[in-house]
Amino acid sequence: MSSTPTVTHVNPPGLHTNPAFSQGTITETGRTLYVGGQNGTGPDGEIVEGGIAAQTAQALRNVLAVLDAAGAGPEDVARLAVYLAPEADLREGFAVVGEVWGPHPAAVTVLRVGIGRPGALVQIEAVAAVPDRRPA
Repeated sequence: MSSTPTVTHVNPPGLHTNPAFSQGTITETGRTLYVGGQNGTGPDGEIVEGGIAAQTAQALRNVLAVLDAAGAGPEDVARLAVYLAPEADLREGFAVVGEVWGPHPAAVTVLRVGIGRPGALVQIEAVAAVPDRRPA
């Protein structure tokens, strides 16, 4: 995880504030990681059982794994895009975010769409500012 902040959160006065997201973000580094859409799939490639809550938790764990492999963490994420199947309950999916993602708000967009993977109820993308850890 990064030792110095790589993302500045922008929450102007007069706009609604929420601890789960920021109105805008500024990345403070020149290295950007784009995490492709992650479904709630386990290591075997199969959609996890348990509905939208289980799929959301797994999709977030998958995003965290990609971040970690790139030397970043959830605190480095500037933007999340969450795509929900029309039948998915947003509140049920959102209920697990805090326990998996932690207190790391980002700019967030949530859309209801048809998801290409049969059985998938959620897909999550991320854009992160990867900390520069090269030796000085």
